[in-house]
Amino acid sequence: MSGIVGYVGKANAPEILVRGLRKLEPRSYDSAGMAITENGGITVVKTLGTIAALEKKARAQWAPDRARAAAAGIAHTRWATHGNPSEANAHPHLDASGKIALVHNGILENYRALRSFLESKGSRFVSETDTEVLAHLVGWFYTNDIFQAVSEALRRVIGAYGIAAVSALEPDHIVTAQCGSSVSIGIGVGGSIVASDTSVIAEHTQRIISLDDNEVAIVRVDDVEVRNLGGIPVSRTVPELDEVEEAVRKNGFAHFMLKEIHEQPESITDAIRGRIDFENATAVFSSMDAAPCKISELTRVVMLGCGTSRHAGLAGEYAFEELADIQTEVEQASEFRYRNPILDKHDFAIAISQSGETADTLAALREAKLKGAFVTSICNVVSSTLAREAGRGVYLRAGPEISVASTKAFTSQVIVLLLMALKLGRGRRLSRERGLELANAIASLPDIVRRTLPVNDVAKRIAQKIKDVEHIYFIGRGTMYPVALEGALKVKETSYIHAEGYQASEMRHGPIAMLAQGTPVIALACCDEAERDKMIINVEECRSRGAYIIGVINAGDTEAARHMDEFIEIPATHPLVAPIPAVIALQLLAYHLACLRNCEIDKPRSLSKSLTVE
Repeated sequence: MSGIVGYVGKANAPEILVRGLRKLEPRSYDSAGMAITENGGITVVKTLGTIAALEKKARAQWAPDRARAAAAGIAHTRWATHGNPSEANAHPHLDASGKIALVHNGILENYRALRSFLESKGSRFVSETDTEVLAHLVGWFYTNDIFQAVSEALRRVIGAYGIAAVSALEPDHIVTAQCGSSVSIGIGVGGSIVASDTSVIAEHTQRIISLDDNEVAIVRVDDVEVRNLGGIPVSRTVPELDEVEEAVRKNGFAHFMLKEIHEQPESITDAIRGRIDFENATAVFSSMDAAPCKISELTRVVMLGCGTSRHAGLAGEYAFEELADIQTEVEQASEFRYRNPILDKHDFAIAISQSGETADTLAALREAKLKGAFVTSICNVVSSTLAREAGRGVYLRAGPEISVASTKAFTSQVIVLLLMALKLGRGRRLSRERGLELANAIASLPDIVRRTLPVNDVAKRIAQKIKDVEHIYFIGRGTMYPVALEGALKVKETSYIHAEGYQASEMRHGPIAMLAQGTPVIALACCDEAERDKMIINVEECRSRGAYIIGVINAGDTEAARHMDEFIEIPATHPLVAPIPAVIALQLLAYHLACLRNCEIDKPRSLSKSLTVE
């Protein structure tokens, strides 16, 4: 996704900006650029393609002494929303005077009307972007006060934005603002930094401010002033940011994705830590403990998420219905608010997002709040917009996830949902015996995952056999159906092979016609015996059409193995917990397929870690 970095201070601005952009690289982008204020003007460098190309171009543009003299700079990686990837469409964009530069994440919904107005006043545009329109609008209102001009412009836009802007006439500060697309500010010694991701800030300072929607900040060398769009000062404390530098190193792994797959015993341990009450066979969440009477009155659970987060919700749906005996629905967050959903105070809305900045999920959360639902969030970033807007939530504690393809965040999401279902169930009709059975199964997960990771070699061998296919089908039943969806998504994301996930019986209703000789079908047969037997029937239906059957089965299940051409064995566990080892086997398979196909594993084409647009 598009990323923002800004710096004002005494150090080498271009170098700091490039270093910041490199931390955003895994989020996928098509172009990059930077703008530096110097000698009463603004110098802009843009490039189509890599940050390395931008750095080379910038080094030719700025000699070291000129770089040290620079007062402020902004930089951006772009993921196209308006206009094809090109240098003209790359950020930063200038206003009509060339004295104001601006970078922007998000989408402005009324940019066409604004562009028409500005063109009628003489503006001439060189790009197809909504961002250039905003830059010209800021310039239209500019009267030697960049803060005032930005505020005036933002009061007239509709849509989502996270921006940073500089003026050649006020080179000692950056103005930044957000609405639906997060921006954070790090206050250092001799310099301050603005970024759309806190990992950029971590190496510079432990002092960080996160803006709320409709707030604008003036960022100077050693202080920050926050106001609302009306210019009224907003009080802000400066919390400390945990050190994450060690966590973002590859530690000997070839790719971040592989590293993060292997970090799951630890991330799962952290997700569980302190959240199981064995004596009472329940889970402990301070955000849910605050309103026990409210929780007892809930009649429905509605989960909101997109992509991998939605798949985690689908896995959790089984647990909520089985353990808490409560109606549960998993909604596509991107469509939720456009359906006029029926919600009231008895509904429990759970917004799920790894980053906490997904625009679709944020919009769905706001709709649920507006309709009176009891809301909470599940995300991985403490300072995220989702966490702040929900007002209560559960953090995954998965640590930084650099690879665009989510792995450890997904398994942590599933675990948190299992624990939430356990807590809700014990507050309703779930017996202590059944609650304790699940609690012990969840507690055993770190060890189960450690015993699952050695399937890496088997996954690599199978990947070698199917790396050149055009299509792969994943099938599952019950709790394995969401795993089939997630496994197919991982293959699509990382290796660009067409993959689809289906409920196994659904293959009969159309998709089975797509099977040809040798088409891989990955059958998740690591379920209880009754479902396993039905899965074998589905497997044989696929085999009779020429499919090449690859099973994910429980260790020692010779009956299931007999029906597979290849199989991956994983440790057997509680049916509600079984999606965790199963999905890890598929994560490894997807990783090795991508390696063998020479794909950009950590930065898949056209994809983003955090979608800040609807």
